[in-house]
Amino acid sequence: MSGPPISRRRLLALAALVSAGAFGCAGTDPATVRLASGEDGGFYFAFAQLLAAAAHATGLRIEPVETAGSQQNLRMVADGEVEIALALADSASDFGGRVVALGRVYENYLQLAVRADGPITQVTELRGHRVNLGAAGSGAAVTGERLLRTAGLDPTDVVVEHRPLRAAAQALTEGTIDALLWAGGVPTGVLTVPDRMRLIDLGALAAPMRETYGPVYDHVTIPADAYPGGPAVHTIGVANLLLATATLPEATAAAIVDLLIQHADALVPAEAAGAQFLDSRFLIGTGTIPLHPGAAAAYRRRHG
Repeated sequence: MSGPPISRRRLLALAALVSAGAFGCAGTDPATVRLASGEDGGFYFAFAQLLAAAAHATGLRIEPVETAGSQQNLRMVADGEVEIALALADSASDFGGRVVALGRVYENYLQLAVRADGPITQVTELRGHRVNLGAAGSGAAVTGERLLRTAGLDPTDVVVEHRPLRAAAQALTEGTIDALLWAGGVPTGVLTVPDRMRLIDLGALAAPMRETYGPVYDHVTIPADAYPGGPAVHTIGVANLLLATATLPEATAAAIVDLLIQHADALVPAEAAGAQFLDSRFLIGTGTIPLHPGAAAAYRRRHG
């Protein structure tokens, strides 16, 4: 004899459980989620590789996509070219309503590097010089213009270039540019601090950046010896968000949140000397970018 009819709500709940359970079932075709990351040699690319490795055991396949950085990543996820993406919080605020968040993951450090034997000691001295403000499509390209304006410079006061990180580091070493701005973890291997490059202290600009552009900017310190033999340097921190398209299935979003929390220790790139937020209490701090419904449900299951 049949039991009572199952409600639509119950059917949806069962479907979600079956979908979530499928990630761990042997013999099933794993879902593939494309993750827009960043440049090889940078923090985003390293984090994406670690997340993909952690996901492998669950049956969820994460496919890292190498990109120029935040701006390109945001366009890709907003346009549906990828399902998830990493981006700086200040860049993401320009895409409000077009992307949703899975969590706040790490803090990036703004690193303004000049030649160790050069005369530049502060941002205002960049006037008339050649400055690489990140690769075209990177978050540093946006943050860099804000940094210049906060220091009293117009972007037209400097000769702005947009080379990828490795090319910019080589150009700085060879003397064909005078400074480069990089938003990433510390240490970043291609920045040869302190032997051939020196980091400019940006600490005094953190508060005015925050006042002008909002609470996405923090005053942080690159500790002494983060670069072997390098001094402590004050700078500006910007949170990294893991973002998603709104069409990402809720079960997939929840599975990724579980990865972030359950495998936190395995998701720490060598470049992550600073703050990490791979804890439910901090992951939900995504600012003006709302959480994906599946991610929000996963956090509620843990903390109510």
